[in-house]
Amino acid sequence: MPMNTGFSVRHGAAGSGGTRDSLRRPPTVVIGAGPYGLATAAWLSAAGTPRRVFGEPMESWHTNMPMGMYLKSVPAASSISAPESGYRLEDFRAARGLGRVGDRYPIPVEEMIAYGRWFQERRVPELERQGVQGVEHVDGLFGVTLDSGEEFLAENVVMATGQVPFAHEPADLSGRLPGELVSHTSRHRDLSRFSGQRVAVLGAGQSALESAALLHEAGALPTVIVRAPSVAFGSPPDTDRPSDRPRPVRLLKPGSPLGPGWSLLACCHGGGAIRRLPQGLRTRLVHDVLGPSGGWWLRPRMDDIPVLCGRRVRSAEDEDGVVRLDVVDADGRTRLLRADHLLLATGYRVDVDRLRILAPRLRREIWTVHGAPRLSSGFESTVPGLYFTGLAAAPTFGPVLRFVAGTGFAARRVARSVAAGARTRR
Repeated sequence: MPMNTGFSVRHGAAGSGGTRDSLRRPPTVVIGAGPYGLATAAWLSAAGTPRRVFGEPMESWHTNMPMGMYLKSVPAASSISAPESGYRLEDFRAARGLGRVGDRYPIPVEEMIAYGRWFQERRVPELERQGVQGVEHVDGLFGVTLDSGEEFLAENVVMATGQVPFAHEPADLSGRLPGELVSHTSRHRDLSRFSGQRVAVLGAGQSALESAALLHEAGALPTVIVRAPSVAFGSPPDTDRPSDRPRPVRLLKPGSPLGPGWSLLACCHGGGAIRRLPQGLRTRLVHDVLGPSGGWWLRPRMDDIPVLCGRRVRSAEDEDGVVRLDVVDADGRTRLLRADHLLLATGYRVDVDRLRILAPRLRREIWTVHGAPRLSSGFESTVPGLYFTGLAAAPTFGPVLRFVAGTGFAARRVARSVAAGARTRR
């Protein structure tokens, strides 16, 4: 191995469970400590893979999701995957002396954050709470530089960096306004900062509708602008548990982690098959399955909030420190709307080029489709040893990768692929 790279070989974390042979290999690095990073680390440890895991546990959930938020996913679909029993959300609640809950229980984001940290402490104690500054390709391995300045070589890198790097801000809107007048919903932990202000919220999904409700409850004056002719809300579950539904209903619409229905069941368990579908069909599945809508429990909180449906924003301008929006309806009529801030609930678009911790040359080596990495059945990119999981893998494996429910499918496949690659390279 060339010694002029500036990087040194570092072995797996202490107590990683690797064999004597595996401990001589450079580690597999997991970047990110949200549900997908933690699940991947847990499954790698069960496979005896030497590894190093970096990040603050549940950092983006704590920093980039608003206080007071609730998950759309039901409790049964919100557990982080581990290869052993005892680490599900229900186990966390039992350990904290909390009662059992069913599908009618919306999970507060604060509870999910506490659960993720509990999972990390018990299942991924080797987590190193520091950031990765850069990753580059070095002679078939990966040179990893930490925020501390440490440099070492890794055999594999798993990117589990979540959705925040992919926040989509339409350039024709955000680019025309100063930063203090426009922002993406992912930038806000505390929406009470907008108390007393007029806030135009752009979007029709859970993020837009829940942000509007939280703004209203914090004393702000939100107005929601929606392209669609109406906003949609989910229906409350008929029962607390799918097994309590009548058998004929279960046959007609079987339960799944994403909700009842054969199509949702196929999306949850058919990621491998989805990967083989034509690109256009995969893209439609990711965008259309469980598309923009609000949680069933959110509907009554929207009663007093203006929602302008069938509208699009034609232009956004700074008018003496106020946002001036030209809003056009389906008939081409324009309405002028002024706000103190424009809040973009415009979702996320996977684009590898936005992952700046990957060196420019390394990013150029990754084959992409509309910005998303092309992945093998084991979540490996076209750069051998470089893996992507979570939202970055959704364009390949389907919508379940947008939810915590996908951690098991992803982590098992990544761990198997890493182990198979290690055997091949021996």
